[in-house]
Amino acid sequence: MVDSLKISVVGHTNTGKTSLLRTLTRDARFGEVSGRPGTTRHVEVARLNVQGQTLLELYDTPGIEDAIDLLDLLDQQSAQVEQRVAAREDGPTRIERFLQSAPAAERFEQEAKVLRQMLRSHAALYVIDARDPVLSKHRDELEILNMCGVPLLPLLNFVAGQKTNETEWREMLAGLGLHAIVRFDTVAPARDGEKTLYTKLASLLDAHGATLQRLIRSHESDAQQRHTAALNLIATLLVETAALKLRISRDEQSLQHGIERLNKTVREHEQSCVAQLLSLHRFYPDDIDADGLPLADGRWEQDLFDPYTLQNMGIQLGSGAAAGAAAGLGIDLMVGGMTLGAAAATGALLGGGFQTLRHYGSDLMARVTGEKTLRVDDSILNALATRQVDLLAALERRGHAAQQKLALARLSDMGGDSREPLFVRNELPESLRRARSQSAWVRDSDAVMGSSGKHQAVQQLSKNLQELMASRYSDEPDQR
Repeated sequence: MVDSLKISVVGHTNTGKTSLLRTLTRDARFGEVSGRPGTTRHVEVARLNVQGQTLLELYDTPGIEDAIDLLDLLDQQSAQVEQRVAAREDGPTRIERFLQSAPAAERFEQEAKVLRQMLRSHAALYVIDARDPVLSKHRDELEILNMCGVPLLPLLNFVAGQKTNETEWREMLAGLGLHAIVRFDTVAPARDGEKTLYTKLASLLDAHGATLQRLIRSHESDAQQRHTAALNLIATLLVETAALKLRISRDEQSLQHGIERLNKTVREHEQSCVAQLLSLHRFYPDDIDADGLPLADGRWEQDLFDPYTLQNMGIQLGSGAAAGAAAGLGIDLMVGGMTLGAAAATGALLGGGFQTLRHYGSDLMARVTGEKTLRVDDSILNALATRQVDLLAALERRGHAAQQKLALARLSDMGGDSREPLFVRNELPESLRRARSQSAWVRDSDAVMGSSGKHQAVQQLSKNLQELMASRYSDEPDQR
């Protein structure tokens, strides 16, 4: 078995070392992130596994606090060695001598922890807050770290959409012979950020290139599986919401109670979907600030015999059923009217026969008794889809070091948000229009989900969402 690759994460205090490990491990609770200097006081390890094998060990180290005085001490210790011997000393020898001296256990205890871990590692990531000015202490830090004799890869942090001193940092690093540099924002990493980071590490560590390539492939596969699972969650939410029906009587009180029931049901379904999306991406409920989806005032639906309902009846029962229903509706249906009187409903029942009664009899008879059907409006389905797709995109771009809560925007109408609605002009995909006539699809059970109709609708909608999402975010550049 190949030994795992050991990488030290080093740098000045408060540059985002712990934040980097949170994002790379997808663990928002790793270590402690704070604005206070010296928050990390001990070396902590995070392990990345593939198929039960640890491929990479990342060591979070304390911040280097007094590089200037430490470099002076190292020079003094070398000066005390016989001149002929000192001239032949390499960097690791100087570091080992320091670690065995009293100052390493006293004044420079934190720096000693960093250097001790460096000597045990195959390479190190030097984390830089690119917003900071370049100071002499940073040059001294790098000179000390280079003495450890392990490859050092500078990592520019906090580079996404902010004013930085990146040019100055690159010039200073080049002056020290450090030309391989990676940009990686721990709060908002680029879509290919991890791949770029591990690829640059591999260029410095030929012997471990295969290990890092295996890690890259595993992470890409995991990301694709998360994306597909998330789209299926959203598609299932939308299909089941589109299929929701509440049959109520005509009076005002029943209407208000029905609207409240419908609103509550949809909000609970959306909340469940959001919770599952957060869990899938290893975030927590307190990482999001979500307003309740406004469901307007509800909508009376009178489209029992929309084209998909008629088609469904015709396919299941033969053309006679659909023809019988149409004959019962008479001239109202022919001219597009949707009002059903008692005679029309009776004609439909007779034309369709027993199978029609079994599938649609309750809805038809509801028309005879004066009941109405309350359902979620198309514009609300559009808002629901827009919110969930935008949330998914935000989660996929969000680093696990982020401290600010995600805001799930409140869409009071389809023109009130900064982005366009997902479905242009509220034109729902075919799968959602088909779900309108499938009230059984609301029941979230294995038996129902396993049925070919609902499963196909969810899969087709998931593909539609993928295409719409790719188009919606195609204009957003990667941070490189």
